[in-house]
Amino acid sequence: MLKRVKSVVALFAGAALVAALAGCEKRDEAAGAGPAQQAGEKIDQAASQAGEKMNELAGKAGQGMQELGQKMQEKAEEAKK
Repeated sequence: MLKRVKSVVALFAGAALVAALAGCEKRDEAAGAGPAQQAGEKIDQAASQAGEKMNELAGKAGQGMQELGQKMQEKAEEAKK
């Protein structure tokens, strides 16, 4: 009998703990992003923008290299004549 009571009490205590943790999580989400999360989002945005800019510059550099290569090839062919 005592064993059964302890099991029931343990079951209710576990259920109360799970409910409390679930409630806390929902409150945190409802409160919005904290300062650390906001800072992290700003860092993510800055990194994304920097990556886009680097891709743009790399594309321009690649195009310039192609043009330079073509000019060099033209000059080499002119020198053969």
